[in-house]
Amino acid sequence: MSTTLFDNRKSVIHRLNPVTKLIALLAIIVTVFAIPLWWVAGLIIVVVIVPAAVISRSGGRLLSLSLKILLPIILVLFIVQGLTFPGGKTIIWQWGIVDVTSEGLLFALGIGSRIIVLVLASILLVLTTHPGDLMSALSERGMSPKFAYIIASTLQLIPAFRDRADSILLAQQARGLSLKGSPFRRVKVMLPLLSPLVLGMFTDVEERSTAMEARAFGSTARRSSLVPVPDSMAQRVARWAMVVIALGAIATPIVMGLL
Repeated sequence: MSTTLFDNRKSVIHRLNPVTKLIALLAIIVTVFAIPLWWVAGLIIVVVIVPAAVISRSGGRLLSLSLKILLPIILVLFIVQGLTFPGGKTIIWQWGIVDVTSEGLLFALGIGSRIIVLVLASILLVLTTHPGDLMSALSERGMSPKFAYIIASTLQLIPAFRDRADSILLAQQARGLSLKGSPFRRVKVMLPLLSPLVLGMFTDVEERSTAMEARAFGSTARRSSLVPVPDSMAQRVARWAMVVIALGAIATPIVMGLL
C-alpha cells in the first residue's frame, strides 16, 4: 500500500524543484489571505492552479480528493453564514424566522474561496512532490534535517493514517466484523477500532524517532544527498519573484485601505 499521495508522472510540474513548489504554495496562501477579495482567490484558481493541474495531468485526482474535503466544509459555511451573519441586512430569501442575507453569503464566499485555494494548492503540491525529494531539497538548502523531516512527513500523514485504518478494518472483518446495517450501527461498530488506530500511530511515531536517532538526525554536520534534486537559475529567480509577490500582497490592503 502507498504511504504517499504522490502521483508519479513525467511532467514539467513534477520536475520542478520541491522548494520552488513549496514557496509557490506559501505565496499563494499569503496572497489570498492578505487580500480580502473573493475574486483574487478565483483568479488564482483559474490562472495558476487549474493550468498547473492540467500540465501535471493530476487534475482528476485533485478534483476527487478536493471534493471529498471541500463539499461538507463549503456547504456548512454557506448555510451558517447565510443564516446567522450578524451584519446581514439585505434579505434575499426568508422562511419563517430563517433569513438568508446577501452580506452573509458574500462573507461565506470570501472565506470559502480562500479555503478552496488553500486545499487545492496543498493537494496539488502533495500530488506532484515526492516527500523524499522535498526533504532532500530542503536539506540541500541548509535546513535542519529534523525540520525538513517534519515538513516532508506531513505529506505522508494522511495516506499513512488511511492505510493503517484500512489494515485494522480488514483484520477485524477477517475476524467476523460486519459493517452491514443502519448508519448508526456502523458508527457504533467503528468506534472500537479507534483505539488500535491511535495506539498504532503512537507506536509508529516511536519507531520513526528511533530510526531518526540511528541516522544521526541531531548532527549539525552538513549532509550530502545521494540523489541531488535538480535546480536551475530560472527557478531561483522565480522563487524570489514569488516572495516579492507575497510581500506585495501583504502591502496591497494597507495601501488601498482595504483593512
